[in-house]
Amino acid sequence: MQIGYARVSTEDQTTASQIDALTAAGCERVFEETASGAKTDRPVLAETIEYLREGDVLVAWRLDRVARSLPHLISLMDDLKQRGIGLRSLTEQIDTTTASGKLIFHIFAALSEFERDIIRQRTRAGLVAARKRGRVGGRPRVMTAEKITAAKKLLASGEPAKDVATMLSISLPTLYRWCPGSER
Repeated sequence: MQIGYARVSTEDQTTASQIDALTAAGCERVFEETASGAKTDRPVLAETIEYLREGDVLVAWRLDRVARSLPHLISLMDDLKQRGIGLRSLTEQIDTTTASGKLIFHIFAALSEFERDIIRQRTRAGLVAARKRGRVGGRPRVMTAEKITAAKKLLASGEPAKDVATMLSISLPTLYRWCPGSER
């Protein structure tokens, strides 16, 4: 069974042309939604996916009506594939129930993975460059050189570790980590 999904972003728009195309394509039921494509919560899309059964085909006027992004589309396709459900886009003429449609989709998936790898590489390169300039990410260290010196002096004078930690506003494990041997 072919099940259609039509979506527009705002109340000013209408799904009429999408519904006409989906009906002409043979959809027996069409779900309609008004929601931004950027929204992660699209209840009618969730209802549509829930409605689909093995052997069904989800039909959309365009792929961007169904998925927010290529990674979202890949994730959705994986879910549909595991459940034995196809995806068909009327505008892009992609039909994952055919060999050529599967090929096109796998090319999209490969491009998406490539994009994610490039982003990871750029992020790593940026972190390395920042470290070279002396910038370190993460939380600032609680134990400064002054606190370490003060902690060692207080511990050497016989102050209990618990009191030293309290005076320096640090935890006992932090004190033990920076002043080994203070666990007496």
